[in-house]
Amino acid sequence: MDRLAAQIAFLDEADRLKSVLRAGTLHDRSRAENSAEHSWHVMLYALTLAEHATRPVDITRVLRMLLLHDLVEIDAGDAPIHGDHDPAAQEAAERAAADRIFGLLPPDQAAGYRALWDEFEAAESDDAIFAKAIDRVQPVIGNLRTEGGTWPEYNVTQEMLEARVGAKVRRGAPALWAHLSGEIASWFRGRS
Repeated sequence: MDRLAAQIAFLDEADRLKSVLRAGTLHDRSRAENSAEHSWHVMLYALTLAEHATRPVDITRVLRMLLLHDLVEIDAGDAPIHGDHDPAAQEAAERAAADRIFGLLPPDQAAGYRALWDEFEAAESDDAIFAKAIDRVQPVIGNLRTEGGTWPEYNVTQEMLEARVGAKVRRGAPALWAHLSGEIASWFRGRS
């Protein structure tokens, strides 16, 4: 297969991300958000909120990571952070999906995209730490805008939210988590 044909095959496959539904809804609650919409929205979050990163980031690299980060859901599906699933099995499914999906590309692009995806997953570089924080905070804001969204369904407690999400957001954008903490606490107090 020539280079252009391989690139188009990858782009055709990426279109399938539009069909992967997430647990959360749009802010107007009209329907479930899909993973492609989530990827676009977290990119906009990152572009808008980059000044709040713990350390300076290369926003172009962050955007590239966020554009690619959920393509694996084409094969592995979306695993809500508070859902009941085996994290090790999900990680293995996502790695296999990354092999297959990025493997559709010409080798140089496949290697570059996979390296960015791996960097995002490892969350060790400043760019990946910030990207991971933004990926975690967007659903929180969605849940806050939809009267708790999926939190009641998943029996989420404030402690669970802090441990599974807050720690990652604080690591990459502490001012953002500090800003949301009052609203989060207020929502949980209202449920008591």
